[in-house]
Amino acid sequence: MQLHHLSPAPGSVKRRKIVGRGPGSGHGKTSGRGHKGDKARGSTNPNFEGGQTPLHRRIPQLRGFKPVNKVEYAVVNVGVLDRFDDGTEVTPDLLMQFGLIRSVKDGVKVLGDGDLTKKLVVKAHKFSKSAVAKLEAVGGSAVPLTQSASPEASQE
Repeated sequence: MQLHHLSPAPGSVKRRKIVGRGPGSGHGKTSGRGHKGDKARGSTNPNFEGGQTPLHRRIPQLRGFKPVNKVEYAVVNVGVLDRFDDGTEVTPDLLMQFGLIRSVKDGVKVLGDGDLTKKLVVKAHKFSKSAVAKLEAVGGSAVPLTQSASPEASQE
């Protein structure tokens, strides 16, 4: 067997369909597209549903508005911070490391739900009044951080 004797198996290679080359080709005139209609002329609108009212017109419109510059905080309650050792400095990075928050978002806010028994130094972007009161009641402190934690703020 030599290279010039090699050929593909019979029936495995098909000739490309050539359309629009006259009536003798068998694919002339309408080029296999039939008569008239969107399929003969080109592409159909992807939202077209055959004359049925399209989905985007059946669904009611949303009312109101979404604020463009809405600030969304990752929230942590004071009661959850009781798992840390006495005198620990609690930062957003430490909260993420322990799985108490998934991401910092636009900042971390500490709320006053739950009881605290250990003296902690908590660094966060925002604190509720009750959270500050509970932290200071056990001898801890609340240290506010700047708002530059969000990627949007650092680009401006």
